[in-house]
Amino acid sequence: MHDTVLASVAPPVSAGRRPWSAIRWLATAFFAGALVFAAAALLMGDVFFLRLATEALIFGGLALSVDLLLGRTGLLPLGQALFFGLGAYVSALVLKEWSASFWIALAVTLVVSAAVGLVGGVIAIRAKGVYFALISFGLAQVVSKVVYNTRELGASDGIIGVPGAVIFPGLTSASPAGFFLVVLGFIAAVYLGLRYLMDTPLGRLLDAIRANEHRVAFLGFDAWRYKLGAFVLAAAIAGGSGALYPMLRGFVSPELMFFQVSGNAIINVIVGGTGTLIGPLYGTALLTGLRSIVGSFTSHHHIVIGALFVIVVILMPRGLVGYGAPALQRWLDARRAAREVA
Repeated sequence: MHDTVLASVAPPVSAGRRPWSAIRWLATAFFAGALVFAAAALLMGDVFFLRLATEALIFGGLALSVDLLLGRTGLLPLGQALFFGLGAYVSALVLKEWSASFWIALAVTLVVSAAVGLVGGVIAIRAKGVYFALISFGLAQVVSKVVYNTRELGASDGIIGVPGAVIFPGLTSASPAGFFLVVLGFIAAVYLGLRYLMDTPLGRLLDAIRANEHRVAFLGFDAWRYKLGAFVLAAAIAGGSGALYPMLRGFVSPELMFFQVSGNAIINVIVGGTGTLIGPLYGTALLTGLRSIVGSFTSHHHIVIGALFVIVVILMPRGLVGYGAPALQRWLDARRAAREVA
């Protein structure tokens, strides 16, 4: 009986198993384009845009964690910034007070984020729909206010003077190009891991929960347990991404836990394409660049971002990749058919 629900949500031929499917092309184009961008910025000696691209990748990791919950499990996390900010604070404290090792800071952050995600998930997952969204929002608000008023954590000023992380001998996070490649590798690993997960029976079960949770429970699965697992995994991804932020900027602040960070991540996911995994990375890169460009002309760049979001929701509710991937897939299929005929 368990195989019935998995078969019911599994497409006859999944995009991940097709040779050079549209999603694979788009993912390859994204990471290859990132490498080309890094090479061009390095040749021109443009550190600002290299660090801006690194920041976009870091927030892209947060967007991936949101897409895992929103696009693949059907949970709207209005407080995902809690884990991103938590990861940033834990990483900053480890680097400043314990060890300058990149790997130790990242490992400790992943463990702490997963543990806090487990506690938060037990509290929030029992609620459904808008109530889950409000509980996740409330948890983030409570923790951010505690951090904001804790003098030992820098209170409203946050933690400043975070030293650069030592990644390998001779390579630290102070190296713009080197750290960009490290962050790109981390995001690529997260993306490939999630892409693999979603092609397994577990991933199809998460899709089934999003489609019809009552049917999943009727067929004998404990939907709550699987949603909790997805929540913990998303918390670890968001925390791991947040751990990279103080390595890049040298400081952390309570604002990293505020709703604006969660809201921006949700906007990035929706604009890029909910449930596509690669879409959130495109959305984050696009909107981060747009904020920087428009922000250099006016302080009211939020108006432009808001207008773009409204246009996408009305005209392209599946997002850029949600509409672009099927069109690209049809073109690829037509080319394969033409080659087979020839």
